[in-house]
Amino acid sequence: MQMNEITFRDAVPIDGYGPGFFRVAGQVLTGAIIVTAERASVWGGLEDLAALEALAGQVDVLFLGMGSEIAHPPAGLRTRLEALGIGVETMNSPSACRTYNVLVSEGRRVALAVLPV
Repeated sequence: MQMNEITFRDAVPIDGYGPGFFRVAGQVLTGAIIVTAERASVWGGLEDLAALEALAGQVDVLFLGMGSEIAHPPAGLRTRLEALGIGVETMNSPSACRTYNVLVSEGRRVALAVLPV
């Protein structure tokens, strides 16, 4: 098997995470965050639907990390985002971070919204 190092060019990668925080492109952010290839910001959590809706037209898929365990998002969240043209993939936060890093390194139009572990 050939192993290739991931390069992010100008994209914002997730460097790591721990209890209550994420390290994104060398910067530590606490609490829930939203990350795109261009920037990372603190997010108000699942009730902050407006921040997710603002991704419409910018991304094709949103990876929604629900914390240390996978859980269902609030009713209507997936429906609303898909109506805006944003696919939603729900998983636990560690998996969401890894998946985001791989796809953003490939130049895909993806975003990450994660709750801390």
